[in-house]
Amino acid sequence: MICGIDLGSRNVKVALMDKDGGLSFRKFDTVSFYRKHGKSVNGELLVDLEALGIGLPEKIVATGYGRQTINLKGADILPEIKAHVLGAIHQTGLSEFTLLDLGGQDSKVVLVSKGRMMDFQTNDKCAASTGRYLENMAAVLDIDMDELAYYDENPVDLNSTCAIFGETELIGKVVEGHPISALGAGVNYTIFKRIKPMLSKLLTDTIVFTGGVAHSQALVKIIENEMKVPVVVPQHPQYNGAIGCCAFALG
Repeated sequence: MICGIDLGSRNVKVALMDKDGGLSFRKFDTVSFYRKHGKSVNGELLVDLEALGIGLPEKIVATGYGRQTINLKGADILPEIKAHVLGAIHQTGLSEFTLLDLGGQDSKVVLVSKGRMMDFQTNDKCAASTGRYLENMAAVLDIDMDELAYYDENPVDLNSTCAIFGETELIGKVVEGHPISALGAGVNYTIFKRIKPMLSKLLTDTIVFTGGVAHSQALVKIIENEMKVPVVVPQHPQYNGAIGCCAFALG
């Protein structure tokens, strides 16, 4: 069994690949993961994999924000963007595409040609184009993420480029009496507006959309309509980095 671990800022995602290539998954809240399954030894955080209930894998590959701060015995460390590229290739079978990865606290756009990363851009300095932003805005509207993911028509215009000020602006629009559907669509369009410059610079004939935000059917539709190219969402978008780790282990 091969174990791929994506140590994300919000969640730790684990992909387990058996000898036949079958996949199973585990997901943990990042803080809980470190508290319950890690301990500090000589300044390093060691993780007890057996305590996770996944046994002892033959090979372990780790990526994500936490890859440099924990010590997994016998694990290979894989750069985050490479892991996501390999995961997207493994899941879709494509070799020419633009990879859009929207996670909990960062966004990445990668140009992939002939199965290799050619260029990339990232935004990890502001939460305004991430899952955290969507969660906060959904809370302001008093709806869940599943409901927010449906709204893409007649968007209210939201102009703030800051996640914090964006909440204040959204509250003002609520007070003005706009319907929830238009407010939700406006929130989803703000995500697109913030990633559009990166997508435009690295655009190909196909966008592969990964990360937890890829579950938003509204955002998928918005990107397709605005960028005029098909958007492919792999079967397991949130586990894409962990799957890429498994693909790397396969060689």
